[in-house]
Amino acid sequence: MTLNAYLFFDGQCAEAFDYYKSVFGGDFSAHMTFADGPPDFQYDDAEKGKIMHVSLPVGSSVLMGSDTPKGEGEPPRPANSFSISYDASSREDADRVFAALSKGGVATMPMEETFWNAYFGSCTDRFGVQWMVSFDLGAA
Repeated sequence: MTLNAYLFFDGQCAEAFDYYKSVFGGDFSAHMTFADGPPDFQYDDAEKGKIMHVSLPVGSSVLMGSDTPKGEGEPPRPANSFSISYDASSREDADRVFAALSKGGVATMPMEETFWNAYFGSCTDRFGVQWMVSFDLGAA
C-alpha cells in the first residue's frame, strides 16, 4: 500500500513542480497541461497552458499536483491542516532539502536534534505548502 500527496494550485503548479524537481531530483513520470486533453475538453484558452496533472517520484512515493481551472470550485489556498513529511537519507540530505524548501518561505522550526531521536525541522515553502524534514538519528 502507498500513500501519496496531491497538491492543488491556482496557476503556480508548473513553477512549484519545477522547483520541487530541483529540490528532490528525478524526472516527471507524468506532465500534462489542459491543452493535452481530448478535443472535447472545454477550457478557456487562458487555462490551456496550466497543469492538468503532474507526477514527480520521490523515493518510493509520488508527489502529484494540478492547477484548478477557474469555475471548478473555489481557488485552492495554502492549508495549515497538513504537512508533507520528508524522511532524509542523511543529515546532509536533510539540511539540503530543508534549505531549498525554506528558501523564499518561512522556517517554522530550524533543523535541530530532538528528544525523539531525530534531526528535524519544519517550514512553509514559497508556495504555501508546509513541510517536515526529518532524519532518524538511530539510523546514523
